[in-house]
Amino acid sequence: MRSRFFRPNNLSQQLLRVIFSIYLAVTLLITGIQFLTEYVKTKESILQELEQLAQTVSAPLSTSLWQYNEKQVESLASGLLDMPIVEGIEIIDQRADVIVSKKTYTMASAPLSIFSIDSSLMWSSNNKRTYLGSLKIHSSSKVVFDRILFNFFLIFIGTVINISILFFSFIWAFDRFLAVPLSELISQIDDLRLNRKTGRRISLSVVENNELRQLQDHMNVMLSDIETHQERLLEDEKAKRIWLEDAVAKRTEELLVANEKLKDLAAKDSLTGILNRGSFYDHADPLLALSLRRNMPSSFILMDLDHFKSVNDTHGHFVGDKVLVHFTHVTRDLLRKPDLFGRIGGEEFAIFLPDTDLDEASRLAEEIRKAVGTSVLDVDGKTVTCTISLGVASSEPRDISVDALLKRADLKLYEAKNKGRDRVQI
Repeated sequence: MRSRFFRPNNLSQQLLRVIFSIYLAVTLLITGIQFLTEYVKTKESILQELEQLAQTVSAPLSTSLWQYNEKQVESLASGLLDMPIVEGIEIIDQRADVIVSKKTYTMASAPLSIFSIDSSLMWSSNNKRTYLGSLKIHSSSKVVFDRILFNFFLIFIGTVINISILFFSFIWAFDRFLAVPLSELISQIDDLRLNRKTGRRISLSVVENNELRQLQDHMNVMLSDIETHQERLLEDEKAKRIWLEDAVAKRTEELLVANEKLKDLAAKDSLTGILNRGSFYDHADPLLALSLRRNMPSSFILMDLDHFKSVNDTHGHFVGDKVLVHFTHVTRDLLRKPDLFGRIGGEEFAIFLPDTDLDEASRLAEEIRKAVGTSVLDVDGKTVTCTISLGVASSEPRDISVDALLKRADLKLYEAKNKGRDRVQI
């Protein structure tokens, strides 16, 4: 019960906690105000009693002081200290010297607060009043608490009984009119959802014509609408499914053939049959990232056919295309299976070499340069030769894409062309 109140997990328990907390706070506030009021009234009453007491003993005490009867003064002080409302006595002479000072407590056990009254001691003789000193009688909060604690103990017991009765009454009422119907409603909804029986309806055991009954009626109307709509949808779906199955069967075969063609066209250069620019970079970037994770170098070779424009101008574009295809075949025969070979421009080609350092890439580039330079192409009785310039770069830990390798290799290719072409520049 206590864990349900402090950690509620449903609406009724949350409402119960809010209402009970508010009631408890208001009760404690009112009780506290009553306690404070009673404390102030009791304190004022004790001060009045102290004043009456001081008036009663001031005459005999003044007589004892006038006659210098110290024994009588001590006796009066002790008698005052024995009274239940007195916590301390001080008798001071006219020179402000303390004659008697007695307390019922020590500094270590002092009450929360001390209050007192001060009464002057006067001696009358021949119509003349002589000031002999003053009397201070102390009382404390302990005396006040002793008087009011019993009454407040009865108030506290009554408050606890009232709160307990209200608490269990609230629990019964919330469970009866809210928690039980809501739990029943949730259970029936879950049963409908799990069993998917749209023909069933919600039926609560609550008989009162309240909001929960109205909610039940509205949900049953909604279930009826859903059932009708679902039947109509099933009929429509069945007709559409038959039509779609026929259409999908016819189109599936066509799409498979078309997809294969599109995939091949999208990945390869239409003239040379090697990777085109976009596909080359799509394959090269993951390989570069893998090599960097394995702390292995990768290399990039950028190649450009020397004076290719003059081949087109001299022999025509048909021969130029044959030269590009011939160059592709010569180069591809020198590459390993994991190496990537692609055409990234008109007469510009690139090779990505995973797990290959700069020395190995330079040796391969030199082999390609020699193989291309010594190969001869015969087209329609015409003999065509060509050379290539190559720029080689190797990966660095800071490289995050093949573009960085391309830029460095491009600079080396530019240097190779400036130095006379038909060379490898690293």
